[in-house]
Amino acid sequence: MSKRVVDESIEVERYELFAEPEYAFNFDVARRDFFKLLGGGLVMVFALPAFAQESGQQGGRRAQGDSTPKEIGGWLHIDEAGVVTVYTGKVEFGQNIRTSLSQAVAEELRVPISSIRMTMGDTDLTPYDMGTFGSLTTPRMAPQLRKAAVAAREALVDLAAEQWKADRASLTVADGKVINARAKQSLEFGKLTKGQKLLKVISETSTATPATEWKIAGTSVAKVDGRNFVTGKHRYTSDIKREAMLFGKIVRPSSFNASLISVDAKEAEATAGVKVIRDGTFIGVTAPDAHTAARAASMVKAEWKAEPQPSSKELFDYLRKQSSPPRQNAEQGSIADGLAKADKKLEQTYTVAYIAHAPLEPRAAVAEWNAGKLTVWTGTQRPFGVRSELAEALHIPEERVRVIVPDTGAGYGGKHTGDAAIEAARLAQAAGKPVKLVWTREEEFTWAYFRPAGVIDVSSGVRNDGTITAWEFHNYNSGSSGIQHRYDIANNKIVFHQSKSPLRQGSYRGLAATANHFAREVHMDELAHAVNMDPLEFRLKNLKDERLKAVLIAAAKAFGWGKAKSADRGFGISGGFEKGSYVATCAEVAVDRPSGKVKIVRAVTAFECGAIVNPDQLKNQVEGSVVMAIGGARFESIDFDNGKISNGRFSRYRVPRFSDVPVIETVLVDRKDLPSAGAGETPIVGLAPAVGNAIFDAAGIRLRSLPMAPNV
Repeated sequence: MSKRVVDESIEVERYELFAEPEYAFNFDVARRDFFKLLGGGLVMVFALPAFAQESGQQGGRRAQGDSTPKEIGGWLHIDEAGVVTVYTGKVEFGQNIRTSLSQAVAEELRVPISSIRMTMGDTDLTPYDMGTFGSLTTPRMAPQLRKAAVAAREALVDLAAEQWKADRASLTVADGKVINARAKQSLEFGKLTKGQKLLKVISETSTATPATEWKIAGTSVAKVDGRNFVTGKHRYTSDIKREAMLFGKIVRPSSFNASLISVDAKEAEATAGVKVIRDGTFIGVTAPDAHTAARAASMVKAEWKAEPQPSSKELFDYLRKQSSPPRQNAEQGSIADGLAKADKKLEQTYTVAYIAHAPLEPRAAVAEWNAGKLTVWTGTQRPFGVRSELAEALHIPEERVRVIVPDTGAGYGGKHTGDAAIEAARLAQAAGKPVKLVWTREEEFTWAYFRPAGVIDVSSGVRNDGTITAWEFHNYNSGSSGIQHRYDIANNKIVFHQSKSPLRQGSYRGLAATANHFAREVHMDELAHAVNMDPLEFRLKNLKDERLKAVLIAAAKAFGWGKAKSADRGFGISGGFEKGSYVATCAEVAVDRPSGKVKIVRAVTAFECGAIVNPDQLKNQVEGSVVMAIGGARFESIDFDNGKISNGRFSRYRVPRFSDVPVIETVLVDRKDLPSAGAGETPIVGLAPAVGNAIFDAAGIRLRSLPMAPNV
C-alpha cells in the first residue's frame, strides 16, 4: 500500500498526514446491491474531480502551478439584495476565523460586516484548500479574500461609471453603495450586479487597504453567529438528521496493532433492525437508534492477537533506541570550539509525554449515498483532504464525494483525518441508508492520534559574563517546529531524530514548538542561574532579534519583573516565536513547601503577530492558549501499557479546571507596519517553561519533564 502524497511544505510532525490509510476496504457486499446503491457511471474510476479539471489539481491536492481561482466569482458573490457570500475552504472550529475573514472582506468592499455571509469548508462550493492548520488562515487566506474584494469593488465602480457615463475617478464606495457625489447619485451593490456573477479577473497587483487606515479590520467586531452558539441554535455534526437515518457503531480492536483472528456476530445479527458489516478487519453495525447500535456492537465477539508493546514507563528509552538517522541537521560554527571558550558547561535532558486533544465535540460524521454520490457531514480541519481519503478508501472518484463541515466544536490539530467520516460512509454504503456515527469519549481518547512524546538533549557552554558560546540540541520524535532559536550564538548544532512511535501520533496545537520551547527556555534559565544573572537580563544579552526583545520587555514590564515576593512565591519568564509571531510569558507560582503543592497564581503574556485584525478575538486566542497550556504543563499525560490506554476518559485524564486557572493578563503588541500573522498556535509555547522556571525560583527544584508535578 502506498503512502499518501503530501505537500512537502507540511511540517514533519504532522505524522497523521504521512501515515498509511487507516482502512483498506474489500467491499464484501453483493455486487448487485453495490451497483444499485452507487448507480451507473462507475467505469470512470480515475476521472478527475470537476474542480480539479478546472484548476489543475489532482486527488484533492494542489498540483504543479497555480490552482487558485482567478475570477472574483470563485471567491465571492453579491446578490440582488446586496448580501455578499464569501467562499473559502477554511473551516471554523472555535478560532473565530468566520469573523476575521468577514472583517477582511467587509473592509475592502466598504460594506457593513452584517452583510457578509461566509460559506466555509464545503468541497462542492468552495475553492480547494489544503486545510485549516498552521496558523495560515490570517497570513494566506485573508490576503486572498482581500484581493477578491478589492477586485469586486473596482468592478462595481466600473459598472456604475458605465451606467452613469461618469468619470470613475470621481466615484467613491461606502456602506455597500457606489456614490457619485457631484451628481448626488448612489447605487447599491445589488442593483449594480443584479445578482449576476462577477467574471472579472483578480489582479495580482491590487492594493489592499493599509492597516493604518482600517475601519472594520483592526476593531473588536463581535463574533459572527455568536448568538447561535450561546443559544444552542447552531447544529453540530452530531445534531444532523437525515430521512430514514440509521446509527452506526464500530467494533474496535482489543489493543493497538492487533490482528483480527475470528468474529462471531450471530447474537448481534439476531437483534431486530441490526445489520453487521465486516470488511477485512473493519467490523461495524447499524441500528435504528444509537443505544441499539452500541448494544449490538458489544454483542459481537471478536478475537484479536497483538504482539507485546512498550508502556509509558519505558517510553523515553524506547524513543531513543527506535530513532532513525537525523531528519534535520543544522550546524553553524564549531561546538568543540564553543565549549572550549566556555567557563561553564551544562548538559541536561528534557522530556514531554503524549497528550490527547480532548475536544468537547468528539469525532462524528453523517454519511449519505444518493444517486451514486456520497455526501458526508463531519467536523474536520481538512475537508478536501478527507474527500481524498473517502475516495481512496471507497474506490470512487473524488467528483462523487462531497464533504461539508459544520462549524465544529474544537480541533486543536486533532481533526485532520477522516476516520469517523470513512467509518460512517462504509456503513451507509452497506446499509443503503444514511448513517450517523459519533465516537464516544473513550474512543476519542484511544483511537484518535496524540501529541507526540519526545526526548530532548541539550548541551551548552557559557562564559561568566553571560555570553552563550555553544548550543547543541537533539530532539527525538516530537518534531522540528520551533527547534531553531533566535538567540545570538556563534556555535550551534540542532538535530531532529525521527523515532518509531508506539502510539498513533500527529498534529497538536503548536506542534513540537511546545516541546522545543520548553527545553530551550528552561535550559536558558539554567544557564542564567549558572552565571548568577537575572533570567531576563541573560536573555536580552544574548538576543539581537528586536521582535523577541520587544515581547520579553513588554511582558516583564506588565508583570512587574524584579519586584519583591514572599518566600513561597516564584517568578519565571520565557520567550518564543513560531508561525511568524512572537510571545513572552511571565508566571508567578505559589509552592506549599510541606505538601509540595504548586499553584499558578498569575500569568502575563505579551504577544505580537503583526497588525492586529480583531483585538478581542486575539486576546481570546492568547488566553485560550494559556489555559490549554496549563494542562500540558501540569497534568496531561497518556498512560498506556501493551497497546492499551489506561486513562482514556475525563474521570482519569486530568485537564485544567476552573480552580487551576490563574489571573491571566494579556499584552497585545500591535505592529501595523507588519503583515498580520496567525495567532492560533504560538501563544501556547510560553506558559510551560515560565512555570517550570518559576517553580525553581520558589522551591529550588528543577523540573525537566512535561507534565511537571502532575500529582501535586
